[in-house]
Amino acid sequence: MYHNIAEDIIAKINNGVFDTKLPTEQALMQQYDVSRNTIRRAIDVVYQRGLLRRVQGSGYYINQLPSSSKAILNLSLGTGEPMHSPEFHLTSHVVTFDKILAPHHLARLMNVVDGTEMYRVVRLRFLDDVEYSLESSYYLTSVVPVLTVDAVNNSIFAFLRETYGIKTSSSEDYISLEALGPDQSSLLGKEVGDEVMALSQLNYYGNNTLFNYSTTFFVYPDLRFYVHSSHLSSN
Repeated sequence: MYHNIAEDIIAKINNGVFDTKLPTEQALMQQYDVSRNTIRRAIDVVYQRGLLRRVQGSGYYINQLPSSSKAILNLSLGTGEPMHSPEFHLTSHVVTFDKILAPHHLARLMNVVDGTEMYRVVRLRFLDDVEYSLESSYYLTSVVPVLTVDAVNNSIFAFLRETYGIKTSSSEDYISLEALGPDQSSLLGKEVGDEVMALSQLNYYGNNTLFNYSTTFFVYPDLRFYVHSSHLSSN
């Protein structure tokens, strides 16, 4: 339940309902009709995503995140969440959408046997019509038996939430500078060997069940990454 409350609080922050400070724990307990422990766990989730700062004796205040800039990608919000403000429109051009049998290197990454069936999705993405990234992602059909064309053209993670109840509970993220190969450079209009920022992710749901691996090459001008780190025990 606390995850659902956290998502609702996040939505209220993003929509400006909570724009300066969270209501008190007591007010939130009454609003959601839950215990103090549940509210505190929900607040912890929101806090870990970098949306709040705690002021001792005063409560939780809303962070004014740099995500209002198109050129800053807020990784603290978590995989599948909008990483930019809603006024920035992200669209997709699907290059490849098919099923494959996992080659050895991919099977090893996803901890499955060689030849395991999975969906492959390759998309060029645009932020307000400016080339943003090239994304290659893979979804295990044992977890996602059906992936639709409409989902691939819009939000895959929204489809997974609505259809299968899959919400990313954790991810392993690796940021690196990568040289583009022939396929990537051709799609992105770059030279072979050009170096771009890349984000590789392994995404899990529920009780640490892996369902997705992706690599994204970013080419948006002056793109920067924001990550919030916190240690609640020290607050």
